[in-house]
Amino acid sequence: MRISNETYKKLVGNSIDVKQNKYKNKKVVYDGIKFDSNCEMAYYIKLKMLEEKGIIKDLELQKSFELQPSFKLNGKTYQKITYKADFSYVSVEDNKIHIVDTKGFRTDVYKLKRKMFAYKYGIEIEEI
Repeated sequence: MRISNETYKKLVGNSIDVKQNKYKNKKVVYDGIKFDSNCEMAYYIKLKMLEEKGIIKDLELQKSFELQPSFKLNGKTYQKITYKADFSYVSVEDNKIHIVDTKGFRTDVYKLKRKMFAYKYGIEIEEI
């Protein structure tokens, strides 16, 4: 069955000519680093200022945490499950580790990984 371009555009919206991120955020580059959104970039700038003032330390971007190792079952290999945090840092005042994720949309996969992370590491992910 063939449909006209006009009908197709009505069905899928105006996404034919413009490739857009499915969550409507725009990638941005700051300080040579590519961020998934303006919100993530703005939070990075805030954290860099706090780090320069000595309020936080050990700032890391896109730090990966293993939630479950890979394993084999009945001859099939299952990949490990990881969570990649937007930011991790330590507050100098109380030496507390902070794991931060800038979220506009919480997928079911993210919600599941958030629970697995809390269980394994005993730390709740801070959402911005």
